[in-house]
Amino acid sequence: MRRLARAVSLGALSLLAGHALWAQQAVQDTSPFRALALPTPNVYRAADGRPGPGYWQQRVDYTIVASLDDQHDVLDGSETIRYVNHSPRTLTYLWMFLDQNICAPNSVTNQLNQPPLVFQDAVFDFSCRGFKGGVTLDSLSSDGVPLAHTVYGTTMRVDLPHPLVPGAVLTLRAVWSFPIPEYGAGRMGRDGSLFEIAQWYPRVAVYDDVHGWNHEPYIGAGEFYLEYGSFDVSLTLPARYLVAATGTLANPEEVLTATERNRLQAARQSDTPVAVVTAEEAGTPATRPATTGTLTWHFTADSVRDFAFAAGPELRWDAVNYDGILVETMYRKTANRWPEAIRMARAAIKHFSEQWYRYPYPHATTVEGPIEGMEYPMLTFVPNGTSREDLQWTLSHEFGHEWFPMVVGSNERLYPWMDEGFNTFIDMGGAESYFAGTPYADTLALTPLHLYPEHAVPGEEQPLITRPVESRDLFWTGYRKPALMLHLLRYEVLGKERFDRAFRTYIAAWAFKHPTPADFFRVMRDESGMDLDWFWREWIYETARLDQAVDSVGPRAGGGWNVYLSNRKEMVMPAEVRITFVDGSTETVRLPVDMWNLGQHFTYRVRGTKRITAVEVDPRHVLPDVDRANNTWHR
Repeated sequence: MRRLARAVSLGALSLLAGHALWAQQAVQDTSPFRALALPTPNVYRAADGRPGPGYWQQRVDYTIVASLDDQHDVLDGSETIRYVNHSPRTLTYLWMFLDQNICAPNSVTNQLNQPPLVFQDAVFDFSCRGFKGGVTLDSLSSDGVPLAHTVYGTTMRVDLPHPLVPGAVLTLRAVWSFPIPEYGAGRMGRDGSLFEIAQWYPRVAVYDDVHGWNHEPYIGAGEFYLEYGSFDVSLTLPARYLVAATGTLANPEEVLTATERNRLQAARQSDTPVAVVTAEEAGTPATRPATTGTLTWHFTADSVRDFAFAAGPELRWDAVNYDGILVETMYRKTANRWPEAIRMARAAIKHFSEQWYRYPYPHATTVEGPIEGMEYPMLTFVPNGTSREDLQWTLSHEFGHEWFPMVVGSNERLYPWMDEGFNTFIDMGGAESYFAGTPYADTLALTPLHLYPEHAVPGEEQPLITRPVESRDLFWTGYRKPALMLHLLRYEVLGKERFDRAFRTYIAAWAFKHPTPADFFRVMRDESGMDLDWFWREWIYETARLDQAVDSVGPRAGGGWNVYLSNRKEMVMPAEVRITFVDGSTETVRLPVDMWNLGQHFTYRVRGTKRITAVEVDPRHVLPDVDRANNTWHR
């Protein structure tokens, strides 16, 4: 009997313990502070968010020889690719991109004929507008042996004749050509005699420790994810053309006049702009070493993930120094707002370098043209702009991409918020600095918050983790909402000093590497000292809404007053509370997010016994509260 009673007691205790564990897990499963399900840290990616001791990434070096036929708008090229397998895996095939196949008649983009995306006043048509183009791959070989390959739209599988073991090097050679579209998916193209050339050479996809081959096709909205390496590029064009490109010009004596070289040298030592080619000189024979035939421009670059160039015969050219970096603008004489662009460009490179991470390349050049705005290492494409503010924003935004993703090489095909969003966030500070003291600068940071009601529509809004090709409102999910997210994290959650230190650490830790969202989350947590899983979940993985409210005010036993607050939606955030007393005095308290640890209700015990006449949460109106009618209480 005693044994039976003891067994029953033990069984009851076990049942109670099991019920308690279940109840605890149930609470944890619904808590906004529950841990995110992140990949387990390993030797490649450490628990503190930094690259682990075994971190690796592949290296790809390109040697390219290409020529531009401006009479028939055709680009011909050949390239040698040196691919180093730093992975611990033996590879039997490679994946490559043929981005210009986006313009092929049978491309996915042309078949779908998707409507353009509208970004406020800008319209982005990620197609070639009916242009019949595509890459002609004349040959693909290794050591003189043709390689078996299969093309799937903008991607290509290349089967290797021999397995590529860890540490081995593979050399590929490709010969190709393509007709240059007038409007190439909004990222490259031509306007009369001005060419802005990008996504133009066959290139190897990223192979990493997270996904293996990253071969998401280029169909428009998703931009790039590429390996770092070196480029040695020779471009042959008509002699009357000026060229801007990724990399350092290796043969200035052959393609620039003595006057241009002298002015460039002066610009490298001047903090005020120097006209390398003036308005009067642009398009005249005096600006070129030769007026007929062709010239070959030779560029080299290292630690870059892409290469682009622009060329035109009638470009003005301004240049200026910032801390040993040559900042340049090239633009047509019709670009009436661009004389100021050189000052905007220098200010952008200066701001981003001093605020976040020093610009690592020898030059930063922007070219005016038909492309709405696009970025490549050391080179950006920017239009004339509709206003001075519009020009500064676009120019600064494209230069901001030199940090995200050119230096911090995240996967734009999967996570645009780590690229466009981070960049939009740092752009706001750059614009505020440039236009300091104006109403535009004073209200700029509030723009994403003001856009919230229009874009964060329940049932229609998508999480930030959505792939760009699936996003119905990329302007919001890729650009403005992540900028709002980081702004609030900086000023309302962590504080400026704490945030800035952590964000700089992330940039430095992943410079010239390939971070994932988990790496970013872990660096921010480790460096700031705050667990932020709750924040990332509601902002990135969900479309949570915030509704902080003042429920009531009542007397406290023993004297004094209680303010009863509630969190009526899914999102949790710190709360700022302004209390007004009967004598007209006020008190503002900032309560950390931990106030919601025990649930959706919180009682704030007001110090002192003065009678309260009014209470308001979020009195500065800085949070995306969806119902401000319950934010105030009046006696």
